[in-house]
Amino acid sequence: MQLSSLLGHTQEILTSILGFEKPADALLDSFFRSRRYLGSHDRRFIAETAYGVLRHRRRVGAILDRSLRPGESELFDDDRLLLTIATYVLMTPGMTPLTAADLSVRIRSTRLKSQIETIFPRLAANTTANLSAEESIGIRESVPDWMVDRLSREYPADDVERMLHSMNEPAPITLRVNTLKTDVEECRKVLRSEGVETERTALSPVGLVIRKRVNAFALKSFQEGYFEVQDEGSQILPLLIDPKPTWKVLDACAGAGGKTLEFAAIMKNRGEIVAADVNAFRLEELKKRSRRAGASNIRIREVDALGDLDGAHRGPFDVVFVDAPCSGIGTVRRNPGMKWSVTPSTVDEISRKQSDILASVAPFVKPGGRLVYATCTVFRQENEDVVEAFLAAHPDFQPLDPAPALAKVPIPDAISGNAVKLVTHRHGTDGFFCAILERKKPN
Repeated sequence: MQLSSLLGHTQEILTSILGFEKPADALLDSFFRSRRYLGSHDRRFIAETAYGVLRHRRRVGAILDRSLRPGESELFDDDRLLLTIATYVLMTPGMTPLTAADLSVRIRSTRLKSQIETIFPRLAANTTANLSAEESIGIRESVPDWMVDRLSREYPADDVERMLHSMNEPAPITLRVNTLKTDVEECRKVLRSEGVETERTALSPVGLVIRKRVNAFALKSFQEGYFEVQDEGSQILPLLIDPKPTWKVLDACAGAGGKTLEFAAIMKNRGEIVAADVNAFRLEELKKRSRRAGASNIRIREVDALGDLDGAHRGPFDVVFVDAPCSGIGTVRRNPGMKWSVTPSTVDEISRKQSDILASVAPFVKPGGRLVYATCTVFRQENEDVVEAFLAAHPDFQPLDPAPALAKVPIPDAISGNAVKLVTHRHGTDGFFCAILERKKPN
């Protein structure tokens, strides 16, 4: 397909991504399914360019603005997006060579069309020059200033830019081997027979990494339940909890059940897992995944509110696991558009919801049992602040030292106070937070 057409397709999908709150990967999947005529090379260009623009949007915008002279910057939205895409293509090594003619056929404005031959050389020159050191971290790393300010208050100065830079790196394809059906080495052999080479993950004992981009969901081994696609950090959380086969576990915000299925594997399909959520669609997905994985100890409950759990599903539970709804900033490398949709007011609203969820499920924990709070964000307001407020209001709970749990899954530099915190620039995983709280036994 001609480059001008690929630019048009990229412009179309980016318009959708920027205009909707749905994750970029879901919109891209739908986009490609409705355009079967696109070849693998075309799909790769569109996906990589769209994600690249989302990751580096602010930096690309700064380079574009520097390239335009007074009077040239008043652009239609779609023309500006086209020039933004062009800027990213020009600044990225290894991309298909781009010319002014490729852009000209896509430009809407007659005035811009007549100017593109003079603007293009300036744009090309600026994309090969590094941004000056005086540019803000927010521009260099393409994040909103409020996010830089917040992280700068919460993390050491030398960590902030490294953290933000790591969030712009594409995430690897990471698999969790389903030990209900196979083991890690056998799964590697099966994948190799399908032409897929893997490496062991650095931290998770049940993880594999695929370095080459493949459609893992189309593999026969996936369809037979040998593995799930799951970030290594996400795999670590159930391993820290290490539920025993005799336990009763409540996964209070189960969603589509990635961690629920790992609980089932760790418990060897024994005990009982109640997977609850307010989202019926996600629970339907969990049902399908449970059948594929061969997980038989999961009981699925759709609820209007978590406090509605009753009867046989009310408890007491040995473990209540809250994988809380959060801003998701720890997963930005997978969903780069999130950087532009999350705001301080979003975080305020979510943190209140997290506190409400913790309070509503606390009564389900048996004395001596554990309440585990986890998020995939790196903001203190959604992590430590929520836990500290909960403990202040619930003196019958106390934090547990995470060191014994980490002794089973050794991870360097992962303890932060009374919690486990994984960050991309140190651990190579998505960002995660996990605090284990124990309900005190009566005297």
